[in-house]
Amino acid sequence: MPQSADKILDHELLFREPEYQEIFRSKKENFEFNHSDDTVKQVIEWTKTEDYKQKNFARDSLTVNPAKACQPLGAVYVANGFHKTLSFVHGSQGCVAYYRSHFSRHFKEPTSCVSSSMTEDAAVFGGLNNMIDGLANAYNLYKPEMIAVSTTCMAEVIGDDLDAFIKNSKQKGSVPEAYDVPFAHTPAFVGSHITGYDNALLGILKHFWDGKAGTTTPLTRVPDESINFIGGFDGFVVGNMKEIRRIFSLFGVKVNVLCDPSGNWNTPTDGEFRMYEGGTTKEEVERALHAKATIVFQEFCSEKTTKFIKEHGQEVVVLNAPVGVAGTDAFLLAISRLTGKPVPAELELERGQLVDAMADSQAHLHGKRYALYGDPDQMLGYTQFLLELGAEPAHVVATNGNEEWAKRVQALFDASPYGAGCKVYPKRDLWHLRSLLFTEPVDFLIGNTYGKYLERDTGTPLVRMVFPIFDRHHYHRYPTWGYDGGLRVLVTLLDEFFETLDANTNVASKTDYSFDIIR
Repeated sequence: MPQSADKILDHELLFREPEYQEIFRSKKENFEFNHSDDTVKQVIEWTKTEDYKQKNFARDSLTVNPAKACQPLGAVYVANGFHKTLSFVHGSQGCVAYYRSHFSRHFKEPTSCVSSSMTEDAAVFGGLNNMIDGLANAYNLYKPEMIAVSTTCMAEVIGDDLDAFIKNSKQKGSVPEAYDVPFAHTPAFVGSHITGYDNALLGILKHFWDGKAGTTTPLTRVPDESINFIGGFDGFVVGNMKEIRRIFSLFGVKVNVLCDPSGNWNTPTDGEFRMYEGGTTKEEVERALHAKATIVFQEFCSEKTTKFIKEHGQEVVVLNAPVGVAGTDAFLLAISRLTGKPVPAELELERGQLVDAMADSQAHLHGKRYALYGDPDQMLGYTQFLLELGAEPAHVVATNGNEEWAKRVQALFDASPYGAGCKVYPKRDLWHLRSLLFTEPVDFLIGNTYGKYLERDTGTPLVRMVFPIFDRHHYHRYPTWGYDGGLRVLVTLLDEFFETLDANTNVASKTDYSFDIIR
């Protein structure tokens, strides 16, 4: 036997044992009925050509491996950002299992989320009974202070009305009449996870500001000097939110963070299970109506919410996931303008330290070509920082990016000599990017864990800086925003560069002329 008490092999070695190799050989020969190895090789080589790229980019009715997730994932993210709030997804159990596992695999923390467990009968007759029973069970079992409801494809296809269903459930006694159950329709076949984030956050603000679905009097705005902050869908939220709060604290500004899931995804191991940890309270949401202004860190992730806040009389400052010097400068200057307070000396010092670090290392990254993919705002932030470093963001892809986003990226290219020849690709997927990596190669790839298949296929080293990151641990605990976050991103880029350089120069007396101790 290949595995026994006397011989325990880790998984990467276990399946190389003769017994398993024989199983694989037999399966291939007797059951797979593949084309010949030569034919497969010929087709693979063809897919690396310019001819195939042209055919690949001509497709308009098929998406292959999109760099996005579905709306309800973003809604679950939002629910986890509010104090003692349970995410309730009106749909099937299988969908909710995906949302829970996706976040748990990235943050290495349990992610609470329940389902109305719709099955075939609900798909035909509607899911009202599932909602009635589900809300009652969730309320009594998990004791949340608020339940945030969203939907999946099944509920949206049959047209379930969340507002009516929730009110009916309250009349049936599932939860008390005055209990807060904000909701959002988040059909998974439209938009992406950032659309779901936007719809869910909008649903919560509407619930508290506009009279709780017509059951109470809408709140009246009485402006004060506080500032609201909306971070958007962010896979590095544990590190970033700590940094954002620190920055506002240095300014001495009262900030209302609208949606902060960093506590739920950073609980300690101390013998106590915390189903709910941290998050924005209902009182904070209500106070946020009175804020002087709202700073939104991800414009394309919060379009409807931004419009709603403006309609309620607030100034809204929209940014695009600031990374590096210029992005952080814009953020700090916005706070300074809104509050009339100067930028704290500590932050000015950190700016100089980041600039110094960039100057120390720019010779290594200068002229290096990058391909990157991810959410629209994040791609804007990374593109701007790469240009600051003298690197070239040659291919910038966002499956959930639109033409307006593409114009913003192109404007960054046009403003820098390092942007010449760089291209932006809205509504494209990772199979498009594969063609680009073969026909217009780059030095490095920036993306999420799914990019490791592109790395293996094309030989392009992957820098993991995009959600989700499953195969590396704890990146989410460190910031990417602010000057400190910029330093973290810089070090991450440099580490991959040096690792690749070492790997390419480690053959003694042949390639080790650059296998240096000092760099």
